[in-house]
Amino acid sequence: MNKAQLVERIATSVSTTKLQAESILDCALEHIQSSISRGEEVKLVGFGTFDVGSRKARIGRNPQSGAAIKIPARRVPRFRAGKEFKELVSGPSKD
Repeated sequence: MNKAQLVERIATSVSTTKLQAESILDCALEHIQSSISRGEEVKLVGFGTFDVGSRKARIGRNPQSGAAIKIPARRVPRFRAGKEFKELVSGPSKD
């Protein structure tokens, strides 16, 4: 599913126009991205958690020349699926 298909499904589900649905989706994504960029965690119960992880600096290799290059440390966005989402994808657990 791409963004246009998601917008169409949202518009149909809530009986609104595609333009309004796209605006709502864009706004939600913008707020999630800005919160994560500030280092905040975004928890959507039943769906998952967006947060910031970190990668250590390391030595890598240039695939063309084989020369060693230094890859700097960096912050990266992460997503961890919630329990309900995992169960939906994998089927109910046998606890």
